[in-house]
Amino acid sequence: MTKFINNFDGTPLEVSIGRRAALAAGLAAGGAAFTGGTALADSHEGVEASLLGPTYDLTTAAGNVDAYAKIGSNLDMKSTHYGFLDGYVMGVAPGGAIKTFAGFRGLGTTRLLPLEGEHGYRRVLREVVKRNNGPLRDDEMVRLFRELMSACLATEEPLKVGYLGPEGTFTQTAVLKHFGHSVRALSLTSIDEVFHEVESGAADFGVVPVENSIEGAVNNTLDMFIVSPLRICGEVELRIRQHLMGRMPKINQILRVCSHPQSMAQCRGWLAEYLPKIEQIPVASNAEAARRARDEDGTAAIAGDAAAEVYDLRILFEDIEDQADNTTRFLVIGRQLFPPSGADKTSLLVSAGGAKGPGILNNLLDPLARHGVNMSRIESRPSRREKWEYVFFVDIDGHVEDDSIAKALSEMESNSSLFRILGAYPKAVL
Repeated sequence: MTKFINNFDGTPLEVSIGRRAALAAGLAAGGAAFTGGTALADSHEGVEASLLGPTYDLTTAAGNVDAYAKIGSNLDMKSTHYGFLDGYVMGVAPGGAIKTFAGFRGLGTTRLLPLEGEHGYRRVLREVVKRNNGPLRDDEMVRLFRELMSACLATEEPLKVGYLGPEGTFTQTAVLKHFGHSVRALSLTSIDEVFHEVESGAADFGVVPVENSIEGAVNNTLDMFIVSPLRICGEVELRIRQHLMGRMPKINQILRVCSHPQSMAQCRGWLAEYLPKIEQIPVASNAEAARRARDEDGTAAIAGDAAAEVYDLRILFEDIEDQADNTTRFLVIGRQLFPPSGADKTSLLVSAGGAKGPGILNNLLDPLARHGVNMSRIESRPSRREKWEYVFFVDIDGHVEDDSIAKALSEMESNSSLFRILGAYPKAVL
């Protein structure tokens, strides 16, 4: 075992040498990505690493070089190029918690960052974007590093992530964008089932749609948070490209078009112009629409690239959505709150049920303004407790542990009949 002593919290970490291949891949890729980085300099005070016996002082440049060179040799790395300081080292604490270390060069300092959970991985990806000087685009770099971390985590045990299926939906694409391709993606039949699988522990996380930039909120997802104890652990923003697809070679052979109601609505202008007399059939998912287009003569589907690939359909027209910036936001749901990542969002469920008179919502939200907290989103839904009583879903910038937010939320809670922190999580990277 290779041991790391992290004096930020005094917790010793261990990395199994049996995981050399995955770790070396992460280290090597990090070096390749940032070969033009700043020269090595002093590390943060009080950090040291014990590597198979010898202890290296990471408060000096020489200590950094020696320690990381030792990591490289322990992982059977063939090169002594020190660019792998910008890579990842995965570890498992004695208690069993998976942790990740990322070493980044920048501003004359080599930092050894202890990272754990999704908030840690978002920090890494933001650093990747911040330090990327090309030639690869930011989204390509993020995808590369996300896949490296996904593969390393899978050497322990692949994460089980439930999503609104079947295979080929935009939600599955969001799962792979956020978690990488090394997770075990579980196709489920409804948003309710995604919540239930995570609540029961059958899935580690779930991914569900929450809003679209054209059609607005996904009410089923919001309603589930009223009755579910789950937390929001992250978010994914996915650019939605809608295509018309089918087995037929020509558009004049289309008798009907199937799609999810949201996708149909996002393309209503195109459909009115080019297929005004064709029957429109709403179905449970775009993947179901693609399956019908594969199996039924005369049926076309509106869906994304993944569905066309899975169901082997010909794309007849690309990008038929009415707005070019069509984007859907997905939430990652889990069973715990994560600490701050440095660029976070907090989601709340609040209500002043039973209160009467003017200014009730203003009074409920006033602490946010007084403490300088920015509210980025608010949605209302029936409370399910009493007719004409509503609850509010509120997103604010920052983490619940920030001083100004903690004070504002304390005052909000005292004015509320219902107050729940749904999650404090990293903002979407790209």
